[in-house]
Amino acid sequence: MISWSLQECVNPFDYCDVVTSTTHKSLRGPRGGIIFYRKGTKPRKRGILLSQGHESDQYDFEEKINFAVFPSLQGGPHNNHIAALAIALKQVATPEYKAYMQQVKKNAQVLASALLRRKCRLVTGGTDNHLILWDLRPLGLTGKFYETVCEACHITLNKIAIFGDNGTIIPGGARIGTPAMTSRGCLETDFETMADFLFRAAQIANMLQREHGKLQKTISKHPVPALMEIAPFLLNAASCAITGFGTEILDQPT
Repeated sequence: MISWSLQECVNPFDYCDVVTSTTHKSLRGPRGGIIFYRKGTKPRKRGILLSQGHESDQYDFEEKINFAVFPSLQGGPHNNHIAALAIALKQVATPEYKAYMQQVKKNAQVLASALLRRKCRLVTGGTDNHLILWDLRPLGLTGKFYETVCEACHITLNKIAIFGDNGTIIPGGARIGTPAMTSRGCLETDFETMADFLFRAAQIANMLQREHGKLQKTISKHPVPALMEIAPFLLNAASCAITGFGTEILDQPT
């Protein structure tokens, strides 16, 4: 949604009557969400005369959404939260934010290309926004197991269900975004290094499965040498390759 406001992606309002967005990810604002809904008169369908219109042919999202949010689902907002969101939205109108969003997309495309060169399968074959969806099934991994291995290596990403999965309990993919590390100053060359981190973590996950089975609890039971073996690689690479951040980069949430 924010990318569209900067003409950095397709307008979602051309296809949807209701558009939602988080406010704490790409927007870099306070934790929460925002909902947009269409108001006014509905467009007339073909073949309907002007005299056949009715007063009730109005979009009725406003009352339903407002009631669903408050008092149904959440309490009253806090003034500090509203102020933080206002500041974040004001920043969106600046040239600096537009440059940030453009860099987010560049970084995502570089990360996608780097994973593709390593024979990884990406949903849609790449990305044109800030996210990458990695199909882990060809590697014999589940998104849940890979997420846990990455977490043990201080790499934060999310498991996600993708097409062909048998439900969401055991998702077959991982979702990787670039805004957080872009905000920390990382550029294209840094994301080439991050692709090495991610692919190495997949290799470690495969090794764990071969030696200890697929159960997620094996990570805590058998941290040596599988998980500890990757730590020196990650810490050394981060301190050498990611300019200006050093080893603490791996301890930062995304």
